[in-house]
Amino acid sequence: MNKVLAIGLNTFKESIRDKIFYSLLFFAVILILFSIVLSKLTLGDPMKIIKDFGLGSISIGGTLIAIFVGIGMVYKEMEKRTIYIILSKPLARWQFLMGKYLGLSLTILVEVAVMTVLLFALCFVYEKIVPWPLLTAIVPIYIEILVILAFALFFSAFSSPFLSGMFTLAIFIIGHFTQDLRLLAKASEDTVFKALADGAYYILPNLERLNYKTRVVHDLAIPGQELGLSFVYAVSYIAVVLITAVFIFENKDIS
Repeated sequence: MNKVLAIGLNTFKESIRDKIFYSLLFFAVILILFSIVLSKLTLGDPMKIIKDFGLGSISIGGTLIAIFVGIGMVYKEMEKRTIYIILSKPLARWQFLMGKYLGLSLTILVEVAVMTVLLFALCFVYEKIVPWPLLTAIVPIYIEILVILAFALFFSAFSSPFLSGMFTLAIFIIGHFTQDLRLLAKASEDTVFKALADGAYYILPNLERLNYKTRVVHDLAIPGQELGLSFVYAVSYIAVVLITAVFIFENKDIS
C-alpha cells in the first residue's frame, strides 16, 4: 500500500504542475463567473441560475480534467520510457496503475474544492449564507468524475491518448442518456436499435443516477437511501472498471 501511496503522491505533484490542469481550471472558473452575467440577462431567480450554472461548471471542468489528464498518464510514462525504470523496481503493475488513479483522484478533488469555494463565495455575496445544501450535488459530481477517470485509465491501458479521449468522452455523453435511449427504443419497432439501447443501458454506467443538480437547486427532497444506493452503484462500477484495467495492463507487452 505504501508503494501505491508513493506513486499516487508523485502523480498528484506531476499533474498539479501540468499546464493542461491550470488551463482547464481557468476555463471552469470563467464558466462559474459567467453565471453572474447569465443571471442578469435571463428571467427567473438569479440565485438558482448561479447555482445551476456553477454546479454544471464544476461537473464539466472536473470531467475535462479527468479525460485530458487521465488519458495521458500511462502513455507519457511509456513515451518517456520512465515506465521501464519504475517497473524495474520491486513494484507490481497493479500498484503502478492504482497509484496513478489515486494521484489523479486527489488532483480532481483539489479542482472540485477550489470550484466549490468559489461558488460558495459567489452565493454568500448574494444570500449572506453559506449554501451547504449544494454539497448534496457536489459530492455525487465528484463521484461521477471518478467513474469517468476510471474509464480514462481503462482505455489508456490499451489505446492511444486520442482514442482514449474519444472513448471516454463517449462514455460520459452516453452515460447521461442511457435511460432516455432505452425509453426511445421501447417505442421503436427497430429490433437492432432496441438491442443496442438495451445493451448500452445494462453495460454502460447510468450517470444520471449521480445527477442531483436540478433537485438541489430547486430545494427538492433527496432521500438519504437513494444517495447511498447511488454511491454504492458508482463505487461498484469503478471497482469493476479498474480491475479490468489492471487485468489488461498486467498482460500488456510494454517491452
